[in-house]
Amino acid sequence: MIHTQGKLTRLRDKRLEDASLDYAWQTDPELSHLDAAEPLTISFRTFLGEYIFVLENSLSLRVQFGIETLRGEYIGYCACYNLDIAASEAEVGIMIGQKEYWGKGYGNDALGLMIDYVFEKTSLKRLHLKTLQSNIRAQQSFRKCGFKPCGEKESGLHRFMLMGLSKADWLKHKSLQAEDCPANKL
Repeated sequence: MIHTQGKLTRLRDKRLEDASLDYAWQTDPELSHLDAAEPLTISFRTFLGEYIFVLENSLSLRVQFGIETLRGEYIGYCACYNLDIAASEAEVGIMIGQKEYWGKGYGNDALGLMIDYVFEKTSLKRLHLKTLQSNIRAQQSFRKCGFKPCGEKESGLHRFMLMGLSKADWLKHKSLQAEDCPANKL
């Protein structure tokens, strides 16, 4: 099921046929490094068993989507997780695994769609994320979507920039984007 569509991407339900690419991305050393994780070392068979379990057992504390181009090519995934209902906030993450789509706006488009979906369909009032201090490209993308730096954190060998976005700031951000649209200036 497709949930929402933007200028470059669509967000849809995750599917079993996504598993092989997800496995490839999670075993890729470069992608794992950008995610501050070790590449997976489990077999695809073990991964697939876990993947099926997650697909079949909807997690109430997670909203996840497959990201595809408007032509239907699966290029990544995004999720809203660690939902804290009491605090009305959650963490977000995104992975554009198909590297040929990096730096072309696909991640911004997909993240913007997910933020819209979360703020419109849930009672959450704030989203936050962490990204490696060294991942300037990700920080720029998150800023374009309205996230602002709100701290730093060290964990093991990694230094992270913490970023946050309130629902009120997202609405202001969207309003400013609409004002900048040439079609709105006619």
